[in-house]
Amino acid sequence: MNRWLKYTIIALFIALGGVIFYNKVYVVKSTFAVTKPTSGDLTVTIRGIGNVDAKNIYAITAQSGGKIDEILFDEGMWIKKGDLLLSIDPVDTPMLLDEAKLALRKAGHEAASTRDNLVSLEAQKALLETTHNRYKKLLEQKFVSQAEYDKAKSDLDNINAQINSSKSKIASAASEESRLQKSIEAINAKLNRLKIYSPIDGYVIAKEAEKNQYVLPSAVIFKIVDPTTLWVKVNIDERLANQVKPMQQAAIKLRSKPDTKYTGAVQRVVAMSNAVTLEREIAIGFDAIPNPFYINEQAEVNIEVAKYENVLKIPLNLVTKFEGKKGVWVTSDTTAHFQPISVLAQNDDEAAVASGLDANTELLIPAINNKPLSEGMKIFK
Repeated sequence: MNRWLKYTIIALFIALGGVIFYNKVYVVKSTFAVTKPTSGDLTVTIRGIGNVDAKNIYAITAQSGGKIDEILFDEGMWIKKGDLLLSIDPVDTPMLLDEAKLALRKAGHEAASTRDNLVSLEAQKALLETTHNRYKKLLEQKFVSQAEYDKAKSDLDNINAQINSSKSKIASAASEESRLQKSIEAINAKLNRLKIYSPIDGYVIAKEAEKNQYVLPSAVIFKIVDPTTLWVKVNIDERLANQVKPMQQAAIKLRSKPDTKYTGAVQRVVAMSNAVTLEREIAIGFDAIPNPFYINEQAEVNIEVAKYENVLKIPLNLVTKFEGKKGVWVTSDTTAHFQPISVLAQNDDEAAVASGLDANTELLIPAINNKPLSEGMKIFK
């Protein structure tokens, strides 16, 4: 009797274990969530990782070497076109300018004095010409001696020589005035080159010098970006880049602002691919400029390359392969079946179905705790 009781208890435990296994393990692992296709628009995007850059970044250089006398802006500051950025010590250039101005004034006075003297000489010449002509007639009539006529002629020749000399001095003074004027213009131009102004409204992204530092001609002192030309440069695989066209819309996410989404559009598709990486450079401009922004900051972009309206859509993670065919697992009752489908297009989250499904098809959603699906497998929902 004890032996039969023992076997009975063991059988009960085995049956209980089987029931528990069936309900807690088999049923759980064979229970699948289901969903149905939805209708709507599908936007196909191409994702890329790149860096913030700009089409126009101006390198502000020193036109003349020297010691920086004053520097007025720093990195991260906004500036207006025409703002004075820095000035370089002019050393003795202002003194040279004053000397040139004094020399120009002196040359002007000398020219004026010579012109006044010329007027006086012209008046004397008129009188001497009258005397010469009169003595010439008197000589012909033998009323004056040859010596008296020669003296009148000599006086006239002398005054003509003085007049020619004065004219030469006036011409020389005019040349000197012109030379000094050019010299003043050159000195002013040199002084102007010692003051550097911003060529644009922009944002200072680099400052390469400090006050009292000596800089060489053409040394870069500031880098200023034109914010209206800000864009993100990304490299897209050639197999995908062919779908990208100028003016396509894009979503931009900066690494420093992961919760802020910016919009933009493709502005440039570089005509030459990288022969090593087999990628093509794409530049996406911002619709609204981030404030502040940082050149070379990492950014993620999603470029909208196509849009399909009113299509049948399913989650992309449900699309799989079985026996070499692309499709999804479906159920119409309590068994699983593999349904081949034709995919029209897909993005990172969804796929548009061209054929193989209708809006009422129940799609099985596999989970990590579920048993692997197989054709004809009994399932629970």
